[in-house]
Amino acid sequence: MSARNRELTALVPVALLLTAGFAAVFAQEGARIDDASLVYGAYFLAVCLAAHIYLRVRLPDADPYLFPLVALLTAFGLVMIYRIDPDLARDQANWFVLGLVLFALTIQFLRDYDVLERYRYTIAVVGLLLLLAPRLPGIGQQVNGAFLGVKIGPLAFQPAEFSKICLVVFLASYLREHREVLIVGARRVLGVTLPPLKHFGPMLVVWGASMFMLVFIRDLGSSLMFFAAFLALLYVATGRFSFVAIGMAMFLVGAWFFASTVPHVHDRVEIWLDPYAHPKGSGYQILQSIFAQADGGLFGKGFGQALITIPGTDNALLPAAQTDTIYSLIVNELGLFGACGVVMIYLLIAARGFKIALIAGDGFSKLLATGLTAVFSIQAFVIIGGVTRVIPLTGVTLPFISYGGSSIVANFVLLALLLLVSDRARREAGAEARLGGLALEGR
Repeated sequence: MSARNRELTALVPVALLLTAGFAAVFAQEGARIDDASLVYGAYFLAVCLAAHIYLRVRLPDADPYLFPLVALLTAFGLVMIYRIDPDLARDQANWFVLGLVLFALTIQFLRDYDVLERYRYTIAVVGLLLLLAPRLPGIGQQVNGAFLGVKIGPLAFQPAEFSKICLVVFLASYLREHREVLIVGARRVLGVTLPPLKHFGPMLVVWGASMFMLVFIRDLGSSLMFFAAFLALLYVATGRFSFVAIGMAMFLVGAWFFASTVPHVHDRVEIWLDPYAHPKGSGYQILQSIFAQADGGLFGKGFGQALITIPGTDNALLPAAQTDTIYSLIVNELGLFGACGVVMIYLLIAARGFKIALIAGDGFSKLLATGLTAVFSIQAFVIIGGVTRVIPLTGVTLPFISYGGSSIVANFVLLALLLLVSDRARREAGAEARLGGLALEGR
């Protein structure tokens, strides 16, 4: 079976699962099942089929599993958000369609994605400006104590979602060009391999940007996400674990310093360490998140069974259920088994992304696929780790599941870049295999 036929085969059960999910929600809310779930399922399948046909034409050799896995996460998110608020689910469905439009446009105009290397410094500047935008007067917006959003007229978005792609493109290009210098010019000092100071700049810049987000933007999640993705790229480019250890030490020292001196960062850490200190105040969200997960047990309470608001009031029993704590809602309604299934989908996406990096033929493609996969995977870890108290809770979204137009649109652009790398890598691998077969026949 061809790659695209496998993709098509995988999309059909995704649409059926979305239909079954909506049917379960309708049955719980109205004690009856109407044909609306079939309509939603058919609409979702039609949109996915349109994207599939486009991929069949433009990227016939691209990875056949990434798009169905992403469609599964999106379907899951639509059902969960509809269960919270039907109006939000309709907005999310519109963002899903817009994300697919930008997905197609990215493939159309960046078929030769090597052009990104020529504009790496421009892309880096755009990425840094996007990070700065939420603090600009007049357009910046504060969300839960962090400066995450930008509002220009009717348009509101979170620029960090697009900034992550810009910074990955820049770092992949820079490290591809300077990896040999970083390896050859490294020196051992007291048993530790140090990169040459002359080319140590990118690490200092990314470290500074991470600390800047901690203090100026107050965005702990993006800070951790960007720097961890950079360390993953640095390790793949150089193969030197000592460079990663140095970067981790720099981040931990900076985070410790600012956690001790900056009130907002200090409060987040204190809430993480002891949420019971203020159970009705700053610790309320994380405590309710933990209680909701514990209440779900192994098999969950079922779709529509979780209490999101206090009965008879508009007070939130699970704050920010559509964004920050949507994973807790998943655990409550589908149990530990259902939540592990969601985590497995993210792990499968990560595995496919890193496989693309392994088979890519050139350095830039390898690093680009590695960086995009790493930043996507780390974002999922940051929010899941936050609601389970592995790390402090932050404001990043759970990719393709949490409500948010910026997140779903940016992640579809990220997916498009991964599929572009995959198509080239698989096409070249196939050509080499055919040439090898002809050579054997010639003997």
